Amino acid sequence: MLWFDGQGLLLLAKRLERGRFVWPQASDGRVVLSPAQLSMLLEGIDWRMPARTHVPELAA
Repeated sequence: MLWFDGQGLLLLAKRLERGRFVWPQASDGRVVLSPAQLSMLLEGIDWRMPARTHVPELAA
């Protein structure tokens, strides 16, 4: 991933042990991600349909 912070470019690389990265559709030659989408992308979570893995129980 290339990240431009207004002063220069940063090159980030990550490899998943399993699964794959799910990228959004590029428009106008670039991909715009929200902070939540970027976080899920970097963790290998399919941001289009995230699934809750833990459902908190109500305290009695």
